[in-house]
Amino acid sequence: MKTLLALVSTLALVAPVTAQEEEPDFRKEIPPDLLEDPHVREELAINEFTAPSISRIFDSLDSLAPLPLGDHPREIPEKMPLNRADLAIELGFLIADGFLVVQVGELSKVEDFASQLTRYAKALGAGERINRHAASLLESARAGKVDQLKKELSATQKDVERELVTLRDADLAHLISLGGWIRALHVASGAVEKQFSDERAREVMREDIADYYSSIVGSLEPRIAERPTFIEMRNVLAGMRSAMLIEVGESPTEEDIAEIHKQAARLAKLALTREEGN
Repeated sequence: MKTLLALVSTLALVAPVTAQEEEPDFRKEIPPDLLEDPHVREELAINEFTAPSISRIFDSLDSLAPLPLGDHPREIPEKMPLNRADLAIELGFLIADGFLVVQVGELSKVEDFASQLTRYAKALGAGERINRHAASLLESARAGKVDQLKKELSATQKDVERELVTLRDADLAHLISLGGWIRALHVASGAVEKQFSDERAREVMREDIADYYSSIVGSLEPRIAERPTFIEMRNVLAGMRSAMLIEVGESPTEEDIAEIHKQAARLAKLALTREEGN
């Protein structure tokens, strides 16, 4: 449970955002298991403005091992995007990659990851906070402390999120979380497709999460939500939500997982398509 000081700090960060909202927000509530502390965040009424924790998204990865990360390589572009929405969603992918390389034990890649993390965070205006995390990530990787690495990655997202909410850029916090989920879903669905079981498939078939992100994409500010790639992402997410819905008494099939994996690849391609001119 958070301390009183942490609660006050959280409320202080969110207050400027809630104060500017004069019209109702129709975004869906975050699925409860994605919240770090659901009781506190519900009590503070901040779930409309704060993205799901990426660490929660990755909690299921232990049960999905082995993860075929090598089947889903991702080259980080040498040139940074100029658009802040693209920066945010690519940072989400990057944080996801951090969790994935730690999960599969490729700790030698943490140094490059930490360097890229600092680069992206600085471009978003959260560089000072992230520099401290990058140093801790390197130290934990050298010591082989996997659990500490995961904690640092989770804290990294939280610090970037706090900075963005303070700057009234809550949409970007959502995009970081969305990028992380898309990357995780792409790799996780690939893992289940390779080694199918009912239990493993149900870890991927989360229609509530797909529905939540579909709602989030539709409620972003117009200059982001009306980009063709984001419109298409919302359509894919809506279709994915239907594909993930498991009726009572039914079980997911290998064909279902193959389709989700295909759509996750489509989502990843759309999410990483930068605005023209970037």
